[in-house]
Amino acid sequence: MARRVLGTTRQKVMVNGLFTQTNYQGLKKMLDASVLRHEAIASNMANLETPNYKRIDVESDFGEELSRAVATRDAKEIASLHPRIVIDKNAISPNRDGNTVQLEKELVAMQQNTLNHTVQTQFISSSLMKLRAAIQGRNA
Repeated sequence: MARRVLGTTRQKVMVNGLFTQTNYQGLKKMLDASVLRHEAIASNMANLETPNYKRIDVESDFGEELSRAVATRDAKEIASLHPRIVIDKNAISPNRDGNTVQLEKELVAMQQNTLNHTVQTQFISSSLMKLRAAIQGRNA
């Protein structure tokens, strides 16, 4: 009986170790940012014809901040980062109505973001499948 408890404790340590690794934390933050970016793109497209609407996106320096945090290998620093939506100061209004959303650019951004989200999800799923296989005593 004692051995089973020890094995369970070891499994808990392994599981906690996975979720606190810097690579996993970084991927999770990237996934959070891609979900937020998708919401911003959807909002931009919904307001395509709203006069004076300003295009929004995830803060442009979030990726750089995340890269620096991952390079430090400090999970707490990574966890402290939170992507935010801000007005895109680089977007210009192609029309006189003051709206800075351009449908073609939003469609390209959505395609890119969908691809990023898919890749990030596959990486996280792969890590979780390896953990599951280890817990079940199989090769990954």
